[in-house]
Amino acid sequence: MTSLHDQQLPVRTYDAQPQTPRWQLPPGACDAHVHVFGPPERFAYNPLRQITPVAAPRDTLYALHRTLGIERCVIVQSMVHGMDNRVVEDAIDHGEGRYLGVALVPVDVPDAELARLAQAGMRGVRFNFMRHLGAGADVREVLALTPRLAAHGLHLQVHFESALVHELGPWLLQSPVPVVIDHMGRVDARLGAQHEDFQALMRLLDASHFWVKLSGIDRIDAHAAPDERYTHGVALAQQLWRAHGDRCVWGSDWPHPNHTHIPDDAALVNAITTIVPDAAGQQAFLVDNPQRLYRFA
Repeated sequence: MTSLHDQQLPVRTYDAQPQTPRWQLPPGACDAHVHVFGPPERFAYNPLRQITPVAAPRDTLYALHRTLGIERCVIVQSMVHGMDNRVVEDAIDHGEGRYLGVALVPVDVPDAELARLAQAGMRGVRFNFMRHLGAGADVREVLALTPRLAAHGLHLQVHFESALVHELGPWLLQSPVPVVIDHMGRVDARLGAQHEDFQALMRLLDASHFWVKLSGIDRIDAHAAPDERYTHGVALAQQLWRAHGDRCVWGSDWPHPNHTHIPDDAALVNAITTIVPDAAGQQAFLVDNPQRLYRFA
């Protein structure tokens, strides 16, 4: 099946020559949110995707992590490849035990497929509630799936527009499995910590089975000037860490699809020391918390 996107030039979304961070991450540090794209001649792109990116394959990801000092990683299946999770499974297979994954599945996924995905190194399944990614699943159907996720040791990961936190939150609180919220709930950092969306996110995290990814500091203030681009996002990440640090993990979101600019990956890593300034906290944030959530071997 040919997509209109196949007729367009691929879009580069990442820096092909990343810099080295100014600090050394603790051993076992985990990047808990990345994607891999292609190569499309081996792993076909989804005809219904929103963009056609330049390939960002597993070996490029591995090289980035060597540069950044990251030893563990969770690869999240992207709508670029749809529900064909083979591109993530391949990266896990070649990752020497240091890479795990989160899959995309339909709400009526068979139990046998959930068992296969868990065996392949998937630790959760993700559902999008984002208009720019197309119609998402019904949250009631997602909730109905969660007991079957529990049977296979899988958690639920959700990606939603910030205003949906009020509608989705009461449903997600009923989940019997951990719920991981992407990118700090995609709040608008310009609105500050007192905005109702951020406050609703903070209240959700009072529930002990909720986790949040302190990723996307480069996304949630998309209209800031370049020299202030991450400032507001860092401020909100600091608040989330102080209130719920035992259930926060970090992710780079490489290769940064659907973005306003190409982020500096080293700058994202450097920002960790502002969000979590002490060594003990950095150990928890980058090593201990991901180990509890994802169960690396």
